[in-house]
Amino acid sequence: MTSLSELCSWLSVHPEAFDEGATYVVDLRGRLRLAPRRSEHVACADGEEVLAAGEIRFRLNGGPPAVAEVSNLSTGYCPDVTCWAAVARSLALLGLHSPSGFSVAMAFRRCLACGEVTLVKEGWFVCAFCDADLPSDWNVSSAREVGVAEG
Repeated sequence: MTSLSELCSWLSVHPEAFDEGATYVVDLRGRLRLAPRRSEHVACADGEEVLAAGEIRFRLNGGPPAVAEVSNLSTGYCPDVTCWAAVARSLALLGLHSPSGFSVAMAFRRCLACGEVTLVKEGWFVCAFCDADLPSDWNVSSAREVGVAEG
């Protein structure tokens, strides 16, 4: 998306983004890309690397759309919470005011014992696959690494 009018056009075709939200990515050019919520993030990004990924929900306040909630929940990219800066910049480019941070921030970690990626729940840093302890710092890196390439 490159303009508020483009966002409004997308939302007119996808009004479910006001109730159930939408899938988003921020591409390497800093642009917000949206897809229906049940879409895969990697498909939303056309398989490209991204600066951020997650879910977003919009609301109407009698004027232009506003951001109601935004998260970094993407099991396709497993972004670190540090990708918030890219999200905020992409929303600002559209003229949208953003929250001060993620409404819900997810923590993903790669298990050093088995190599699987786990979504950390309730601050419990234990691998869901092998019960090994997980690192406290974000360590998910792959061809689609996010949250560190924001330059």
